[in-house]
Amino acid sequence: MKIFKRFCLKYQLNPDKIIIRSTILGVILLNIIVLLCLTNHLPLIWLIGITLVSFLVLFSLFYGLYRLIKKVDTQGIELKIGKLEEKTEGLINYSDYKKGRFKVLYFVLVMILVLAVLVSLTPAIWLLITSFKTTKELYQYPYELFPKIFDLQKIIDVWKAADFGKAFLNSVIVVLGAEVCSIVFNGLLGYVIGVVKPRGWKIAYGMIMLSYMIPTATSIIPLYNQINDLHLINSYIPLWLVFGANAFYFLMFKNYFESIPKSLFEAAKIDGCNNISVFFKVILPLSKPIIGVVAIFTMTAAWSDFLLPNLVLINPNMHTVMLKIFNLQQEMSTSATFTPDMLLMALLISMLPQIVFFIIFQKQITNSNANSGIKE
Repeated sequence: MKIFKRFCLKYQLNPDKIIIRSTILGVILLNIIVLLCLTNHLPLIWLIGITLVSFLVLFSLFYGLYRLIKKVDTQGIELKIGKLEEKTEGLINYSDYKKGRFKVLYFVLVMILVLAVLVSLTPAIWLLITSFKTTKELYQYPYELFPKIFDLQKIIDVWKAADFGKAFLNSVIVVLGAEVCSIVFNGLLGYVIGVVKPRGWKIAYGMIMLSYMIPTATSIIPLYNQINDLHLINSYIPLWLVFGANAFYFLMFKNYFESIPKSLFEAAKIDGCNNISVFFKVILPLSKPIIGVVAIFTMTAAWSDFLLPNLVLINPNMHTVMLKIFNLQQEMSTSATFTPDMLLMALLISMLPQIVFFIIFQKQITNSNANSGIKE
């Protein structure tokens, strides 16, 4: 530990970051090794040995971190935490982080989050790897994790075999309409109740909260009856409007709008803007982070929705990607042209738009500049 602390002092490094990142890397490598051992059926003694060694490594890192925390202040090591210095809210803020026991808690929380990320990514990574296998490789024994060949031509072949073009276009139409309705309608409702607050807004707010408590499954039958009475079967309009009346999205908009300085609204009204102009010219430009969040939630929900499109879209030419995959799974039991490995590739293709959409909007979530327009 003395050598490690001298090294940190000499090169002005943050010892906490080094230990945390090395431990994260060790845990990731450990998971990869164990996964490879399991898939290649190595002897049990290997697994026991790897487990013991990993336990000793993690124990020594935790113990070393504890010893370092106990001596960090006396040795005069300057901690450069970065953005953590600006953290004043939450479970652990910067003043708490200076205490030894909170550093250990922070380290444990980071490890828990890393474990949660690994658990979340495992199904997607498995699908990515397995989708390139052939049907024979899927059922072979002993099981092998990686395919023999990563053939990218398979993506094009499955796209043509499944005739995904029309289904993707239909899903894009559904998503675009849902995005517009979700942002405009829920945003306007959040603006009216959170900022304008006309007469009776408390009654409307209470009714919205009551609707939030109704399970979706109990409302699907009356919703379908209303859609049928309005002759909107085989129409995308119901799929758009259901996202324009979402209590969860409304609450996110309302809470965000209430955090915007009221001086902005007053300045806009002095300049001659009415309530509608304030919403479109002041609120929306300052609400890019929350719009990004709602857009991602809406896109994910609209793209992966199956129940309502299955009830409303009877015409096969209007089927979305989820309905197309469901039909392919049904056809797979009666036809040998579409094999299980092709179905896995179809699932992988259906995931790609959501991943790309999240990558585009992730900066809008993390970078909030709502309060940059004016200083209170």
